[in-house]
Amino acid sequence: MKKHSYALIAALAWSILIFILLIIPGQEFPRTPRVPFFDKIVHFFLFGVQVFLWCSYNDKKFTRKLFRIIFLLSSLYGIGMEYVQKYWVVNRSFEIEDIVADIAGSFAGWLVYRYYVSKSQKAV
Repeated sequence: MKKHSYALIAALAWSILIFILLIIPGQEFPRTPRVPFFDKIVHFFLFGVQVFLWCSYNDKKFTRKLFRIIFLLSSLYGIGMEYVQKYWVVNRSFEIEDIVADIAGSFAGWLVYRYYVSKSQKAV
């Protein structure tokens, strides 16, 4: 397989992993450490990695417009998953703070991609 194919598999697999983690019923979660805002940190990380992976997959044709699309889709995915949790997942709830963490993580994923991976690309 080519590097490009691995990048696509990684991005798709991560997006599916987010879906799986966010539809696990609340009572099935293991006890988490007593870290303030642990749930928000997890959301931030999940969506940051997602954007980073999708940016990496689109590395050769990366533009500001493509970033906006990836960022928008990731943000909408986070918002949509909050509604899924609210209406279809047992013992999970809708939280604006999770949406904020998803969007902030998505933006951070792009920043990490931009400043540490794609330094030579002028278009971003």
